[in-house]
Amino acid sequence: MEFQTWLAFFAACWVISLSPGAGAIASMSSGLQYGFWRGYWNALGLQLGLALQIAIVGAGVGAILTASATAFYAIKWFGVAYLVYLAVKQWRALPSDMSDDAAVRPIGKPMALVFRGFLVNISNPKALVFMLAVLPQFIDPHAPLLIQYLVIGATMICVDLIVMAGYTGLASKVLRLLRTPKQQKRMNRTFAGLFIGAAAFMATLRKAAV
Repeated sequence: MEFQTWLAFFAACWVISLSPGAGAIASMSSGLQYGFWRGYWNALGLQLGLALQIAIVGAGVGAILTASATAFYAIKWFGVAYLVYLAVKQWRALPSDMSDDAAVRPIGKPMALVFRGFLVNISNPKALVFMLAVLPQFIDPHAPLLIQYLVIGATMICVDLIVMAGYTGLASKVLRLLRTPKQQKRMNRTFAGLFIGAAAFMATLRKAAV
C-alpha cells in the first residue's frame, strides 16, 4: 500500500470512528457505569468484532453474506434485539451512591464487557456492508492482499481504540458529576433512549440498499 493511499485511509478511519453509532453509545454507557479502566474492556470487545468483520471481508465471505437476504436480515434483527436488550438493561440500572465517601463503583466482569462490545459490532450488518464497499477501494489487487488487509485492520483498530477511549473517558468523567439518584436515573434513561434509537436505525436497513 502506498503511503498516500494509507494516509487517505487513515483520515477516513477517523471520520468513521468519530461518527456516533452503536459502538460509541456502548462505550459511553460502559464508561458511565463502570469508570474508564473497567469500562474500556467494552472497547476491546468492539475491536474483536471489527477485526472479525475485516477478516470476513478479506476472505470474500462478506460478499456472500451481502448477497444473501436471509443472512443479512438474520444479522440485522439479532443486532436490533441485542441493542433493545441493552436499552432495557440500562433503563433498569439502579443509581449508585456517588457521595464523596462512597468510593466503590459497580464492578463489571471484563470478559462480559468484552463479549458485549463484540456483539455490538459483529451484529451490525451495515458495518459489514460498508467495509465491503469501502475497503476494496484502498486495496491494490496486484500486491499481496494479506499484508494490505493487516495494515488496514491495524489502522482501523488503533484509531477506533483511541476514539472509544475518548468516549469512555468522557462518560466516566461525567459520572463524577452525577451525585443524586435522580440525575443518574435521567442519564441511564438517556442512554437507554440512545440504544433504542440505534436499534430503530438498524431496523430500517434494507437489503435493497446494499
